[in-house]
Amino acid sequence: MSTVIIQRRERKKGVTYPVYYKDPITGRKEYWKTYPRFRLAQQARNELMSLLDMGKLPEKRETKIRLLTFKQTADSLKLEWDMRLNQGSLRRKTHENYGYCLNALVRNFGDKPLCQISKAEIESHINGLLTQFTVITANKYISMFRKVFTHGIKLRASLNNPAAEIPRFSEKDHERKAFLLPNQLDQLIEATQGNRAKHYMPVAIYLGAEHAAAKQEILDLNWKDVVFDYGDTGIIKFFRTKNKRTRLESLMPRSREALLSWRDHLEWKRKRSKVLEPKSNRVFCRVDGTPIKRFDKAWKACLKKAGIADFHFHDLRHTFASNMLLSGATLKDVKEMMGHSDISMTDRYAHLTISHMLQRQSKLAEHYQNENI
Repeated sequence: MSTVIIQRRERKKGVTYPVYYKDPITGRKEYWKTYPRFRLAQQARNELMSLLDMGKLPEKRETKIRLLTFKQTADSLKLEWDMRLNQGSLRRKTHENYGYCLNALVRNFGDKPLCQISKAEIESHINGLLTQFTVITANKYISMFRKVFTHGIKLRASLNNPAAEIPRFSEKDHERKAFLLPNQLDQLIEATQGNRAKHYMPVAIYLGAEHAAAKQEILDLNWKDVVFDYGDTGIIKFFRTKNKRTRLESLMPRSREALLSWRDHLEWKRKRSKVLEPKSNRVFCRVDGTPIKRFDKAWKACLKKAGIADFHFHDLRHTFASNMLLSGATLKDVKEMMGHSDISMTDRYAHLTISHMLQRQSKLAEHYQNENI
């Protein structure tokens, strides 16, 4: 609960009631306002306490800078992220990534007053990062600097945001475009059979390569999202938290077969272990229903056995898009099936529209041939 104090001062001209509050970040006693009557001071006290209990700071008329360090501002920002995480407006993975990035900046700028950190210092730090990491990482830190200063302005720890003046680097040249051809995908699936995760890894790989499902879409999948007896193939529903979009697709044959095999295996294991009520309805879970949170080790083991290097699980989405285009689909088809919100996100695959170019070239050759007859 916040601390707000009313003092009584006797002056020659009468009694006044100054109001003070405890700053929730610095812990210092701060002056608010002085009132001529106790009733007015008490009313102001109640309003001020309500404001502080909501995590907000009162706005003073003067533009006096509060000498908060970078770490103090960062700690306040973390509390805001914690609240958003509990409310469900911030994903846990995003919360973890934000915290990792922010902690790295605190190690370098922690004790320095936020208002004294210049644009030149930020640029120098970013340039140092570029000697070790890619521009994608550098852009993440630029964004984090901006978040800290934006929050600092709300706390009156800074009057401006010097990081906002630093442009982000172009990431186009660093986009991952790795993908697997059909025979390579078969090799990867075969490699799963020498793994402890041999029953569910084929499902994850097929969903990524045949349905463009991202890792989190796969891990969040519930059995109610899969309808095997719909039509001839069945349907599956994905929800992408990144853009809040839902996709409904027909099940690809190999994906359907892998899902059914995994379901049968789970049911057999539960019957054997006498698990009557699983903890969840997740597709990817342990025998008792505990959701599987990650499968990094199993994935890396499969890649190693298949002899595939520098390939991320997310590259299975590129595998889907690339093979779709190579089989004759249009960029618009790929955009819709991948759940992209903008066609510009799909343009990176434009160079793979070979079948369409071959069709046009065939028609051109036919045109030339007919003109010569």
